[in-house]
Amino acid sequence: MIDHVGLLVSGYERSREFYRQVLAPLGIELVMEITAEQTGDGWHAGFGAHDKPVFWIDTSQHPRAMGGAHVAFTAPNREVVRTFHRLALDAGGTDNGAPGLRPHYHEHYYGAFVLDPDGHNIEAVCHAPE
Repeated sequence: MIDHVGLLVSGYERSREFYRQVLAPLGIELVMEITAEQTGDGWHAGFGAHDKPVFWIDTSQHPRAMGGAHVAFTAPNREVVRTFHRLALDAGGTDNGAPGLRPHYHEHYYGAFVLDPDGHNIEAVCHAPE
């Protein structure tokens, strides 16, 4: 199942305000912002409901993140995240973040990132504790 999706944007504040306004009637609100210092790259804004971001925008400047799209798939446990990462690399994907905790999202966020052949950022994520 899809956990969340994201788009690369050219102007963080402009896009954040655009999506804040257009998603509000759908019951979707800004629930999380991640700074460039936290990611080591660009700003991120997560929109969703009940404190669960399901749609993200970001301003990554990393050349490998320029595919423009991000899709994260829900993994049932951390071993599946590691298997996803290994198989993606074996299938020709490019590493974009080894399996590991990303506590700037939340305490148990365990994800792995790869770029597909077209440069899209694909992730597997487990939200459960070990």
